[in-house]
Amino acid sequence: MRKILALVMTLVLCFGLAACGGNGEDGTEAKFRVAMECAYAPYNWTQTDDANGAVPIAGSGDYAYGYDVMMAKLIAEKLGKELEIVKLDWDSLVAAVESGSVDAAIAGQSITADRLEVVDFSDPYYYASIVTLVKVDSEYADAKGISDLAGATCTSQLGTIWYNICLPQIEDANILPAQETAPAMLVALDSGAVDLVVTDMPTAMAATSVYDDFVLLDFAGTEDDFTVSDEEVNLGISVAKGNTELLDVINEVLGELTTEDYEAMMAEAIEVQPLNN
Repeated sequence: MRKILALVMTLVLCFGLAACGGNGEDGTEAKFRVAMECAYAPYNWTQTDDANGAVPIAGSGDYAYGYDVMMAKLIAEKLGKELEIVKLDWDSLVAAVESGSVDAAIAGQSITADRLEVVDFSDPYYYASIVTLVKVDSEYADAKGISDLAGATCTSQLGTIWYNICLPQIEDANILPAQETAPAMLVALDSGAVDLVVTDMPTAMAATSVYDDFVLLDFAGTEDDFTVSDEEVNLGISVAKGNTELLDVINEVLGELTTEDYEAMMAEAIEVQPLNN
């Protein structure tokens, strides 16, 4: 009888722990694991402390912050889970979501058809208009459209629409190999290795706040702008195929935010970003 009672108590304890945390021994299920580069300001970056509400990076003594972290915190709060930031290379993000090693990637990803074949995306959480960065003393500094960029030496970040879709639209462009990260892309421009880089508006605005001699060229509203589809400039949060439960929560959070909320979050991210991150 005592053995039976002990067994019953053990089972009750086990079920009780599962009900409280639903998380196994390491607590992973009680965490919302989000992947990002932590090197793509103002969307996300690495810093050495928790200033402004930064979140620890898993397996590191550093912290992550930025627009994407702000968004991840809102979703984690809605889920009632602890946020865990996982730092990954850009090219590893989709694979990590697909494999289930992370719950989501919030990393400034365009909602492209290719990515939709292997992961699902939330509603857009930002619209990233395309712009160009040059140096103030560049021969291209007064460009009024992409036709004025003809013959320029240029680059952008690896695996982005900036590099794959936009740069080839510049006539006779000398397109150098893609850069691994957004900071590396900006260093290439600052060092004079290229005449220009193509990026999105938030990244460019953040760059001009760091590099005083960068000039932002925005051809929007003209007939001489880069041609991109909505799917290429709408940024979404990726989750594993079929994870409708998480996707519904994410879209619920996004639906509660106004245009002013999005703009205020991005403005804060640009204002507090650390140099060269």
